Amino acid sequence: MLLLKKLTLRFLWLFTFIPSVFADQYPFNYQIDIQHYTFNLTLSDDTDEIKGTTSIKILFKSNDVSSFRLDLANKTKERLGKGMSVSSVTSEDTQLKYRHQKDALIIKMDQPVNKGELRTFIIQYKGIPEAGLEIKNNRFGDRTFFCESWPNNTRHWLPAIDHPYEKATVEFKIIAPAKYKVVSNGLLIEESLLDRNRKFTHWRQSVPVSCWLFMLGIAEFAVQRVGTFEGKSIQSWVYAKDRKAGFYDFAHITKDALKFFSHYVGPFAYEKLANIESSSLTGGAMETASAILYAEDLITGQATERLRNVMIHEIAHQWFGNCVTETTWDDAWLSEGFATYFTMLFQEYQYGHETYIKELKIAKNLITKYHQKDMNFKVIDDRTAELGPVVTGMTYKKGAWFLHMLREKMGHENFKMGIKAYYKKYYNGHASTADFIHEMELFTTEDLDPFLNQWLKRPEMLEIIVNWSFDEKLGQINLTLTQKTSSEILFDVPVEFEFHFTDGMDPIIFEAKISIPKVNYEIPVKMKPKLILADPETVLLADIRVTEKR
Repeated sequence: MLLLKKLTLRFLWLFTFIPSVFADQYPFNYQIDIQHYTFNLTLSDDTDEIKGTTSIKILFKSNDVSSFRLDLANKTKERLGKGMSVSSVTSEDTQLKYRHQKDALIIKMDQPVNKGELRTFIIQYKGIPEAGLEIKNNRFGDRTFFCESWPNNTRHWLPAIDHPYEKATVEFKIIAPAKYKVVSNGLLIEESLLDRNRKFTHWRQSVPVSCWLFMLGIAEFAVQRVGTFEGKSIQSWVYAKDRKAGFYDFAHITKDALKFFSHYVGPFAYEKLANIESSSLTGGAMETASAILYAEDLITGQATERLRNVMIHEIAHQWFGNCVTETTWDDAWLSEGFATYFTMLFQEYQYGHETYIKELKIAKNLITKYHQKDMNFKVIDDRTAELGPVVTGMTYKKGAWFLHMLREKMGHENFKMGIKAYYKKYYNGHASTADFIHEMELFTTEDLDPFLNQWLKRPEMLEIIVNWSFDEKLGQINLTLTQKTSSEILFDVPVEFEFHFTDGMDPIIFEAKISIPKVNYEIPVKMKPKLILADPETVLLADIRVTEKR
């Protein structure tokens, strides 16, 4: 996800059954497990009101469950009449009592339900969504309907558990004006004209995902089948008026990225991969499962490097964030940091090591800027989408740099084996940072917790002042390293130096280590170096300044 939006604060009625041990303040309910959603929606050009009938299949995980909670934004004066109004809730042809207040839909059973029971609930509702489903004109002035549910805006147009911890399969059954084409997650099951003015479209995804990855796009599309990957369709969906430019822009990188990530990480989880032009985003993209949304201003007909890199990032998300999903928002870096870093790995594979290093250096400069704006930000911290943003640019870039340093620490092959094991274990499931670290430790002899703690659970940036001098009489370099941080907690890191000489003498590589405020080294050499490079391989996230002492 490359679009960082300021989230609107919403008050949430904290109705829960089991007290959450997570910092994430969502009202977790582990008594139920949603198996499948079917969303029947009717949309019109005459109004922005949507009419919905949602069928939810639920497996009960506890005995004597008498009620449960779903997220659904209700109509309020503050929303100026926008929001959803529920007209009925039924199960097994029985009308159920419910309460719909403060964006929570509380459904009461006609009688308590026990562990292991599977029940289907039908919710009928309608309303104008305040968010989540953007109904607006695209850049050509044509009406469109596109979801924008990240991180917790699904509740504004669909009744659901609006949090990453719950995954379910999903299908959309849409009635819309006949001129539109409809795209969603998974596979197209049916597309039929109901009459001259209305069309029915049915999509179904049989792979479970969290609800912010549900996707719906309705517009006057041109559609191209670009090819296949392991028998799965690769598609481009662009505005009909952008047909030539959009098909050209989307045609270039998808299959190569799918091949690389499948080889490096593990199998692609979904039934297709569609790249879709969207009016709901501004300058970014959204990794909705199997059907990725891209801001319309990225479509230029030039196949720009910007679009190329965004596409790689969003395709990487199909593995990290979509297939293996963070359990809570505290660990959002498992999605954004991973997608950012695996974009770099693909760039290294496809365009060379110099491109990889260039991207790392760009990321390092951005990390410094992010830190200057917010010196207290920790990549892993107590976060909840119920109260504010769950990521910043630091989540992306510092998370990526952590993975880069981890790969260098473990060795490239061990890192790759760890990634494969992590992905295989949590395939189509959830993981925490602790789960990830545990899997990686199976491929190294080191305890990785201290490494994790100093880079992702602390806000400090590492600054190293290096002073050196050459003692001609003793034939040695005197090297002093002093570390500065914004707190009293010190870093423990290796620092590599490369000494360059004249007269065709080969460079000397020296690895220092600093874990205290200041450390001194005496390095025997035959002559004074012409140049000293700190961190020549770009493996340490630190601001290192080297000065000759005269």
